[in-house]
Amino acid sequence: MTAWTTPVTVATVIEQDGRYLLVEEHTSQMVHTVFNQPAGHVEYGETLIEAAIRETREETGHDVEIDHLIGVYTYTPPMCPDRTFFRFCFSAHIVQAHPNATLDPDILATTWMTLDELQYTARARSPLVIKAMQDAQAGQKFPLSLIYEHHSPQLNLDT
Repeated sequence: MTAWTTPVTVATVIEQDGRYLLVEEHTSQMVHTVFNQPAGHVEYGETLIEAAIRETREETGHDVEIDHLIGVYTYTPPMCPDRTFFRFCFSAHIVQAHPNATLDPDILATTWMTLDELQYTARARSPLVIKAMQDAQAGQKFPLSLIYEHHSPQLNLDT
């Protein structure tokens, strides 16, 4: 029997003047480079919002403020039927840019694209990238108060 894993990921949709901030990245599973929102895995001890802010900074060199939850999405990649990703997608706005920031090694570039331009390239990392942009364009947004994250005292596992 195959073990089923459920990685928790976050992504930010950042729109300015009808264009969206995307990262061009290379992954070991893809032959070509792909476009994605700034996104990544939630790390131990992080809240969803902290993870979204960190991933955006690491992948784009931009500090952001999270505005709303756009949606919660799931995706099981065809090449990994034993993994389902849970993605919390947020809308955000840039509060400070760091043009000389060192980006994550998998990030080749940042770019601004319209939804139509991204669809034309046919290089979205997953269907969730386009779906989140469509939902954002449609005005879908939920208050951040919808998310409750209980913080337990950190356990020291070394003792």
